Amino acid sequence: MKKLYKSNDNKVFAGVCGGLGEYLDTDPVVIRLVWIIIGAITAFFPAILAYIIAALIIPHKN
Repeated sequence: MKKLYKSNDNKVFAGVCGGLGEYLDTDPVVIRLVWIIIGAITAFFPAILAYIIAALIIPHKN
């Protein structure tokens, strides 16, 4: 069973996109680009807020 964790290796800010990339078995750069595109479409505030919430909720990998 896979669990979502923040990445310790593929980390730029908090490791959220790296963790999503590891969870979805895809390159974290793709996740970051999608996050930026969604942010550009929604005037960045909802995307930044979602990232902050994800950074607070998703646990670190031990």
